[in-house]
Amino acid sequence: MTKTRGATTLFQKVWDATRICELEANRALIHVDRHLLHDLSSPQAFSGLRSAGRIVRNARLCVAVPDHVVETAPDRGDDTVPGGREMITALRANARSSGIPLFDLGDSRQGIVHVTAADQGVVLPGMTVVCGDSHTCTLGALGAWAFGIGTSEIEHVLATQTLVMRKPLSSRITIKGLRAPGVSSKDLALGMIARIGTGAAAGGVLEYAGPAVEALSMEERFTLCNMGIEASARAAIIAPDQTTFEYLARRPHRPRDFDAALTAWEGLKTDVGSNFHQEFFLDCGDLAPQISWGTNPSQTIAVDATIPEIDMAAPPQKRESAARALAYMDLRPGQHLLGLPIQYVFIGSCTNSRLSDLISAAQVVRGRRVAAHVRALVVPGSTLIKQEAERLGLDQIFRTAGFEWRESGCSMCVGMNSDRVPAGTRCVSTSNRNFEGRQGKGARTHLASPSSAAAAAIAGCIVDVRDLASS
Repeated sequence: MTKTRGATTLFQKVWDATRICELEANRALIHVDRHLLHDLSSPQAFSGLRSAGRIVRNARLCVAVPDHVVETAPDRGDDTVPGGREMITALRANARSSGIPLFDLGDSRQGIVHVTAADQGVVLPGMTVVCGDSHTCTLGALGAWAFGIGTSEIEHVLATQTLVMRKPLSSRITIKGLRAPGVSSKDLALGMIARIGTGAAAGGVLEYAGPAVEALSMEERFTLCNMGIEASARAAIIAPDQTTFEYLARRPHRPRDFDAALTAWEGLKTDVGSNFHQEFFLDCGDLAPQISWGTNPSQTIAVDATIPEIDMAAPPQKRESAARALAYMDLRPGQHLLGLPIQYVFIGSCTNSRLSDLISAAQVVRGRRVAAHVRALVVPGSTLIKQEAERLGLDQIFRTAGFEWRESGCSMCVGMNSDRVPAGTRCVSTSNRNFEGRQGKGARTHLASPSSAAAAAIAGCIVDVRDLASS
């Protein structure tokens, strides 16, 4: 694309607004508008803060939520796994002593940090948002620059409400076409990564654009941005539009002067003729429901396809990765995944635990039973989502079918509480990552959409949800 003089990308506009000053070595000092904290990554940062004799700079710009190590079984407490109680109580004590708002266990606002932050409207278009978790990129669906940071950076933000950064590169993927029936935003995300690869966005900011993106609901956009990190983007972003504004208008923490906010947000879009480091293009019209076969999200195929042969012309590292993935997953090139027996199903995670995800899964499940050999879990992304799902009767649909209806938390996505997949067994999961041991040591994870996961639970094997829906 030819650069138009004066044309500016969406990310450049956010960068210009958040940059405080330029520093040496091509670095800049940026202001952080919202800092999200959870149980896993923040205790060490607070310890470092205390050791240095510093205090939290601006507690009102922070929010704390226990989510990674929390138990999801009914009647839960602080006990989870060895060390879990200590992490939860440390987060609670640090938040309370610092005056940071806490969405604690038992609070309807508690949930997976990336989910409840959106639920509550504490992240807004144009904000710079950080959290000690790589999937913070989820919140870029709201038009925010949202990205994960490490422990030392968490401590720096707590103390100064700033970060020192080099400006990241900005890429864009333009998606056109009309999704076929049965193809979800998760399928779109997996199909995209399978085509452009896990290293495509080079640690930068990936903007999603095009008519297929504009047609997505807000919750579908969260799913798409959540998976941006799996294409190596540190942040993913979508320009806010009427869909975004209608979503935010219903949030508890929306701006008091909403009309004034809208006026500012309407300018948050990429100008025609703006220049990007890289441009990608995708037509989603030919996508089918997707299922992963390997140990990274790019190792994904259409559910009715066969596992590809190892590309001997590919770089050695890619060939070795494919061979290792096949061995770990106990699969072979040319094999169909349809009919492959599975033992676990997980519907949840910051990728697919929102109300619309639960509704799509329940539509598949209604009137059916989970296969006798399958353990299936549904874990809502927040307590608020859980309550709304129960108001709609979704919990009864899942329970009647034989699913476990759990409390909100990260759960089996990351396997840091008691929700884990045993070694050598297969799980169809709606989460975002499938590397070795992600859901438990030796666990074999197949990534899929909520409806595909629900269909697998019923069939007891990997199945094309379109076939189940028509039966």
